[in-house]
Amino acid sequence: MDDERQLPSHSPLGRSSDYPDRYDAGLLFPMQRTASRQSLGLVQGHPLPFSGIDRWHAWEISWLDPHGKPQVAIGRFDIPADSLCMVESKSLKLYLNSYNNERMVSREAVRALIETDLSAACQAGVMVELYALDALPARVGEQGGALPGDSIDAPELSFDLYQPDASLLSAGGDPVEECLRSDLLKTNCPVTLQPDWATLVVRYRGPRIDREGLLRYVVSFRNHADFHEHCVERIYMDLLQRCRPERLTVTAFYTRRGGLDINPWRSNFEQPDARFVKLARQ
Repeated sequence: MDDERQLPSHSPLGRSSDYPDRYDAGLLFPMQRTASRQSLGLVQGHPLPFSGIDRWHAWEISWLDPHGKPQVAIGRFDIPADSLCMVESKSLKLYLNSYNNERMVSREAVRALIETDLSAACQAGVMVELYALDALPARVGEQGGALPGDSIDAPELSFDLYQPDASLLSAGGDPVEECLRSDLLKTNCPVTLQPDWATLVVRYRGPRIDREGLLRYVVSFRNHADFHEHCVERIYMDLLQRCRPERLTVTAFYTRRGGLDINPWRSNFEQPDARFVKLARQ
């Protein structure tokens, strides 16, 4: 693959785009994960210190049935964290919109084709599910209060650092097992600089993480520009190296943009929640 063509500067982000009239798998823009991971000390070919997925929810999927009648569905795409590539979000939006005037024999045919195309782009086995609008699986988090963990957002602190600083993190004392969350994570798109908002959930076992330090660390991402997936991996690695937990899971539930939301999940001890999680602001 041509590494140069996979740079974000070559993606559709930040450019005017014509929406396609017919199905086109070539609209998908894969980007290799290598460069970002090298900056975290993760070397290609060596085992990753986590497993995980990038879980996408696609809220605007439509096609035509064989009689030309529009059909709609909600999609869930799980891209493995160990895939060579991830997919740039605007290219995925353009790709999904290329189905709008395409006649397909069934929803299963659409699902299978999306799964095939995403797996080819990411060079890994991507799992795709399509749901009828009235048939989503059991959901949690719709009212914003059903996510696990204690919120760390309450303390009245002064903040003046808005670029990531791992030195803000610390932990100590006897091992604990707890889940913490913050609704204050904000990062920016590295190409357009548009703001991206998220709820961060950290589940761990190990020395107790200082909550005020963790809150300051989360807020420090406020002016940081990077893709969702890279931000979560950076947070994971900073917590792993600074706080030394035995077990660690980091998840970010990013808000929707262009009909898509991305929820990167990284862990060294558990599997992702199989339930359909939708937060109030997603």
